[in-house]
Amino acid sequence: MNSAYARDDGTVRVAVERPVGPGFDHAECFLPAVNWFNVEGFSTDDLDFLTEFVRSNASFIFELAERQKAGPAVSALAPDVLLLNGK
Repeated sequence: MNSAYARDDGTVRVAVERPVGPGFDHAECFLPAVNWFNVEGFSTDDLDFLTEFVRSNASFIFELAERQKAGPAVSALAPDVLLLNGK
């Protein structure tokens, strides 16, 4: 997972990137509904894996996003970005 941002409507935008050659594969979704969009380079199997990962870690992702939203003093207590190297 590259980043997670809390929105005023209570959802969190999750962006995932994976380095590939000179660029990146990319996908985004919103929690709590995990519907992927802006998908480039990820296979259906990759998205299934990412869906399970995001759902399994949703409470942690929401917490990180809320800390980022609260400002730098609070977000410094937790990592701004959770990195996942995939399968």
